[in-house]
Amino acid sequence: MPPNNESITKVSEEMGLNDQTIRNWVKQAAGSQLLIEETSPRFINAQEKYLLIKEAASISEAEKGTFLRERGLHSEHLTLWDQELREMMSQKQDLKNQEVNVLKKRVIELEKELYRKEKALAEAAALLILKKKLEDVMMEHEDDRLPKKIRHC
Repeated sequence: MPPNNESITKVSEEMGLNDQTIRNWVKQAAGSQLLIEETSPRFINAQEKYLLIKEAASISEAEKGTFLRERGLHSEHLTLWDQELREMMSQKQDLKNQEVNVLKKRVIELEKELYRKEKALAEAAALLILKKKLEDVMMEHEDDRLPKKIRHC
């Protein structure tokens, strides 16, 4: 282990200890390091930070010192976490605003496209109606050319 990074065998010979004893100590040290990391304020997630800030706000200043000591915290942690959570919320709001703007632009594009298609559909319908009327007019003219007896048959 640091700082010398000597082998367990070499250390056991120098100290006059059994090498298994040193291995057990190394194992225990590694386990306690994990425990420290799990409870360290650096490894607290955002939800836990929020709950701690909320809980700290609900207690009196006299009890706050005890509250912080029990959890291994300093008052600076609460201040920093409060700022951190506020920034996260602000960034989330900014992302929402950007998303809303994108969706508004998309709605405008779709409305323009819908208007264009409705206009084309109305034009097509008008052309069909005109075509039908033209056919009706042409049929009437053909009927005028036929003798009266054939027309009424």
